Amino acid sequence: MTASVNSFLGDSPGRTAIKLVVVCLIVGVVLAWLGYTPDNIIGSIRYHFLDLWYNGFEALGTVGNYLLLGAIVVIPVFLVLRLMSFRR
Repeated sequence: MTASVNSFLGDSPGRTAIKLVVVCLIVGVVLAWLGYTPDNIIGSIRYHFLDLWYNGFEALGTVGNYLLLGAIVVIPVFLVLRLMSFRR
């Protein structure tokens, strides 16, 4: 099992944990230098998904409007064409 864990992690678990801590520290320093905070990032992700949620339903409403608008024209034309071909 140790060989499969080492193969999955790319190194021993201890060395991998140390590498991850160092990389997290470097990325954290760079993001802090750029003015990001954990609350800022989590809030941005939350806002993105909420915006996607609301705009997604708005898009469905728009598609529904297009469908209804097209049906107002297409269904009567279809019925008239079917009635005209039924007479033959």
